[in-house]
Amino acid sequence: MSAPKPYRTRVEDVPLVEGLTREDGWIDMQVRFLIDQKSAGSDKLVFGHTLMPPGASHEKHRHFHCDEFLLVMTGSGIIFTDDGEEPAKAGDVVFTPRGHWHGFRNTGKVDSLLIWGWSGAGSLETAGYEVPAGADHAAKVG
Repeated sequence: MSAPKPYRTRVEDVPLVEGLTREDGWIDMQVRFLIDQKSAGSDKLVFGHTLMPPGASHEKHRHFHCDEFLLVMTGSGIIFTDDGEEPAKAGDVVFTPRGHWHGFRNTGKVDSLLIWGWSGAGSLETAGYEVPAGADHAAKVG
């Protein structure tokens, strides 16, 4: 495989990620992988953009092969952690090392815009994504 080349795009030109299911904790989210293996040839980095209307949630999950950072650009909600839940609002920056539980739910009245990234994996398939055993995200109402 040839080395990646510099890459540039615009958010509105990147399609929403397809195949993200409620069963895996992706509830009413509009997710874009702006930079990843598929678009830019990046094996160790994903840079993403997620719009979450009120009630949307990325339920508790973890990645065994990558760290994650998250910047809440607009809106508010709660972040899930190993220890429970904490409030989050615009301007908050969160770092979650690989293997730790995390997630976000928009509990506010306006859309939440999240800018995030994974370091260590270039795709969802290589991230080592896992939801808690017995989680019933399909039953949750967005």
